[in-house]
Amino acid sequence: MDLHVASQRTELHWPVLAAISAGGVLGALARFGLQAAFPVSFGGFPWATFWINVVGCLLIGVLMVLITEVVSAHRLVRPFLGVGVLGGFTTFSAYVVDVQRAVAQGAPLVGLAYLAVTLVGALVAVVLGVRVTRSLARVLVRVAS
Repeated sequence: MDLHVASQRTELHWPVLAAISAGGVLGALARFGLQAAFPVSFGGFPWATFWINVVGCLLIGVLMVLITEVVSAHRLVRPFLGVGVLGGFTTFSAYVVDVQRAVAQGAPLVGLAYLAVTLVGALVAVVLGVRVTRSLARVLVRVAS
């Protein structure tokens, strides 16, 4: 988005920012709760952050297909759920910190494995979410016809 272009600035309306903020609070609280419930042991694999990111990416794939190809969603659904809730839920900044922490705690192989597995898992999850949702949508359209 180029803020110097008036037509692109119109996307910055207060309702959109409010939707993103409200969704972000909910997503971040959910992430915090899961990370608090499943803390990382010293030098251990950060499973909570891994699954948060993978599941969040899967849900982003599902959401984007649903609101762009299946239903005509309200204009605030994408900012609220996509950018807000799922953006606040997933935490790729914590992912990088977890990699650094593992290395600093003398577990470089854990850090390297986590680095690679999270990247691959997140990408596979998005693709899987998109493909499965598209397939299910096609089946439902055929059944409804």
